[in-house]
Amino acid sequence: MSNDEFRAAMARFTAGVTLVTAHDADGGPRGEDVGMTATAFMSVSLDPPLVMVSVRNGSRMDDLLDEQPLWAVSLLSESQRHIAGRFAMKGRLSDRLLFEDVAWKRGDVSGAPLIGGALAVVECRTEQRVVAGDHTLVIGRVLSVDLPSADGGPLTYFRGKYRQLS
Repeated sequence: MSNDEFRAAMARFTAGVTLVTAHDADGGPRGEDVGMTATAFMSVSLDPPLVMVSVRNGSRMDDLLDEQPLWAVSLLSESQRHIAGRFAMKGRLSDRLLFEDVAWKRGDVSGAPLIGGALAVVECRTEQRVVAGDHTLVIGRVLSVDLPSADGGPLTYFRGKYRQLS
């Protein structure tokens, strides 16, 4: 099996699209907000409430979550495709510019940006990090949940494209 064959098989799995965010207090005088689009996100446990996200080893988010235990996940709605695309770009210049015209508020618990209009947002504290190949699975205890929007359906990803349920 080649990497391309494996990638093609996994592209046939429909996934919800999220934005994982954290605040880097060491990123200058006021700190820096960091975000990344993720489709490898799931609920792990109800008691205690745990979720998991997969981050690429050596990425900005991986490095930050290795130092900063507090982070958040916004479950994006179908109208937020532009946000997902923006934070998924390779070779980004600055996370600060990416947040510039996106509606968000700072999480009371995590200090991370919570995206306005998301279907749900969860604020987490890292419980465990598991290196798995070229990614790290970050398991977080959910500390806070908010349901800012009930409008629309979820943004999904299938065969390399953002999709809407219909």
